[in-house]
Amino acid sequence: MQLSSSTPSNTPVHTLVIGAGSWGTALAIAAAQTGPVLLWSRHAEQAEHINQQAYNPSYLQDIRLPASLQATADKNTAIAFLQQGIGANTSGSALIIFALPVKAMRQGIQSWLPLFKEAGLEHVPYVWTCKGFEEDSALLPHEVIAAVAPDSTQPNGVLSGPTFAKEVAQGLPVAMTVASQDRIVGERVIQALHHKQTRVYYSNDIIGVEVGGAMKNVIALACGISDGLALGNNARAALITRGLYEIRRLGLAMGGQADTFAGLTGLGDLVLTATGDLSRNRQVGLALAKGQRLDEILATGLTAEGVRCARAALARANSLGIEMPITEVVCDILFDDLNSLESVAKLLAREVKAEEISTLP
Repeated sequence: MQLSSSTPSNTPVHTLVIGAGSWGTALAIAAAQTGPVLLWSRHAEQAEHINQQAYNPSYLQDIRLPASLQATADKNTAIAFLQQGIGANTSGSALIIFALPVKAMRQGIQSWLPLFKEAGLEHVPYVWTCKGFEEDSALLPHEVIAAVAPDSTQPNGVLSGPTFAKEVAQGLPVAMTVASQDRIVGERVIQALHHKQTRVYYSNDIIGVEVGGAMKNVIALACGISDGLALGNNARAALITRGLYEIRRLGLAMGGQADTFAGLTGLGDLVLTATGDLSRNRQVGLALAKGQRLDEILATGLTAEGVRCARAALARANSLGIEMPITEVVCDILFDDLNSLESVAKLLAREVKAEEISTLP
């Protein structure tokens, strides 16, 4: 679906990015191509360093930040920045991006949405970028938001797709999808981020986009394990293909749309994460295949959303009666110390079935 901006295309969007990690920094750089950006960090020292030295001392340290990108650790400053953007027009040119991991979304929404409402900013659209199921509740991000802010009417959506933060920060070509039930969200994200090197597409399938973004990390772990065992390109192709089938099966059972899983946030994100050398999930899988224990891998600072997501995703699938063999084996390796070679044997020992893609529920 094509969208046209509801405000003049030459009106700069004031974009507040909440979260100064790799992805928050990369999106702030991308948004700075079209308008002023404020990057909110939990750490005052980090924000000060960004403002004085024009680079993030903790993430993407080799990327110089544009002059139109500023940082703060003060929430009042962030609120004032948004108010400046909308001016007297309450539907005006401002956007909020929650660039937080899944584990931080609940607290982030709880702390920020009341501030937006108090400041008269409840009409400013916001998007989240995290990918995964919440570890304890097995909820997707939009379900977490509904649980903690059931009365909020602030327009929102999810921004996702096949993206490595470093490449976005470097200005390399990228395509993303924004999914929302509210057109103003898609319009504002396109206005803020869509430019020469960054293409943004619109969808109304929040569930499908979120399931694709969550589950591709789990399948990427499996592909990393397979590659680490030197099982070959054939095995990786099989895992990606059957992994996509697994993702689609769960997504449809949860209410997603079939076409979504053949798009950027389904197949596209899966291929990138399962094969790209910058993929943290793939790197964790490679380390597991070498015999390293999960706690040892995580102790090195290498973290991956797939690790936090896998068990919650399997629990959600089980509650729906959905079979997820690859996810199940990944969980066995991660949490039950199943040997990687034994895991392959477990998958191969499954009964023979017909590949009936068209008969998916």
